[in-house]
This record gives sequence, C-alpha cells and structure tokens, in this order.
Amino acid sequence: MVLCADDFAFTASASKGIASLVAQGRLSATSAMTLSPRWPHDAALLAPWRGRVDVGLHLDWTSPWALAAGHGQSLAALMLQQMAPRGLGAHGRQTKNDLQALVHTQLDAFEAAWGAPPDHLDGHQHIQQFEGIRQAMLQVLVNRYAPSERPYIRVSRPVRGLHGFKAWVIQALGAKALLQEAKAAQLPVVDWLAGVDDFMGDAASYRQDFVRWLQAVPHGALIMCHPGAPSGEASFSISDSDMGESMDPIAMARVREWAYFESEAFKEDLQRANVVLVRGQDLVRGGLS
Repeated sequence: MVLCADDFAFTASASKGIASLVAQGRLSATSAMTLSPRWPHDAALLAPWRGRVDVGLHLDWTSPWALAAGHGQSLAALMLQQMAPRGLGAHGRQTKNDLQALVHTQLDAFEAAWGAPPDHLDGHQHIQQFEGIRQAMLQVLVNRYAPSERPYIRVSRPVRGLHGFKAWVIQALGAKALLQEAKAAQLPVVDWLAGVDDFMGDAASYRQDFVRWLQAVPHGALIMCHPGAPSGEASFSISDSDMGESMDPIAMARVREWAYFESEAFKEDLQRANVVLVRGQDLVRGGLS
C-alpha cells in the first residue's frame, strides 16, 4: 500500500515532521501545497529522497493562500456548488480556461521548486474530484505531459466499511466521476483510499484505527495521513508570511500521528498486518503485482 502524508509546506511542523518520517522510510508519498510561501524553501527537505518517495501536488482551492490568490473559496461554499444542478454549480466567474490556468499555476510552482513533474495529484480537502476542477485538472495533465510523465491521480474512494459519514460525503462529491474520467483520459489512478479521520481522538484511538485500516485495505490502496513534528522541533528560518502553528486547526492531531509513525509500534503494526509500503508510481507503472 501507499502511505501518503498530506499538507507538506502547510506549516514548518508539517514539513519538518513529514521530512523526518520520509528519512526513516516511514512514508512512501507526500503531497505538497505549492501556494504556500514555504514550498520553495521546504522542497529541499525532500530532495535527498528523490525517487524513493512520491512527491505530488496537493491541488488547492480552499487554503488561506488560495483565498489570498483570489480563486479560493471555503470548503462549505465549494460543497454547496457541487450539490447544485449540473451547470448551476459554476465556480463564480471562473471559466473552464480560468480553472485550467489555475491548475497550471500550481504545477508551475511545483516544478519550479522540485525541478520535475509531480509523481501524483490529489487535492486539499479532496477538491481534485469536484465538478469543474477535476475536468480542468485532467485536461491539463493530458495536454501538459507525455504519457510516460503523467502523474497518477488519487481518487478519494474510501474502502467500504472502514469509515463513517464523513467518508460517504467525500466519496459522494465526485469520486466515481473522477475514476471514470481519469480512466477515459488514460491517466493512471490509485483508486482506494483509507485514513479518513475526524482528528478528534487521542494517540491510542488513532493507532487502533490505523491497525484496522491496515488489516482491511486491499492491495494497492492508499492511506492518507497528516503528520507534523512538535513545534519545538520544527523551527527553521522562513518568511514571516508562514502559516503559524496556532492557526492550524489540526496541529495537535498532526503531532499525535507523527509520534505514532515514528514509533516502533508502527513498524510492528505493519509487520503484523503483512503490509509493505510502496510508491504509487511503482504500482501504476506495473513495477509491482
């Protein structure tokens, strides 16, 4: 399976924590928020492990940086648009060309810091599968990259029986359509997701949930996570425009996840479940069976 840490570059703690887990072989993928002012600086933290971990684009329409850039909206507003009749849920004044340009902008920022195309695309708060955004994303990928360079798409289709109402909502907001449209465009996908969490539990409950996910996910699934190092261990110089830890609504949950993934208990849980962490690129390119 793929274990993917979302929100790289969201805060210093997220970047430092993810990079430390990558260095220990505890993750096989991470997704970067390229609108963040941290991204050009923090990308260097992942450079030593280029080719050994998937580094992808966390497409962003809902963060403070997306709002500041002028195209962002709250998640609630985007979800309401998705529930409108087809054709009435337009993204404000954003045309199809506007949406494609915004995807290009985030890919440009990714490549400027990383020096290569992303290994995969997913979305902050799963917006990669929303109506309008997903079509723009798929068209950009087909036009921008040769078949051998195309990133795989993460489909937010939760594994049946593992999650509750939140996962049902995530799936209902475009998972089936994204899977069908990506396959029609001949774009590779990782199409089963686990790790949907409410970020409210303690360390013991998170481990309990993770063990359950490990035991139930099918071959080739992806578990998303959101680790971050304790703030005292994440201080390194960056612009004053950085997102502060105090503004991160899930900062405490990030530290709980990071502590678990760094622990010997995590290694033991992988072994007991007979799970091997692999890159999604190896799965979709046929390197594993």
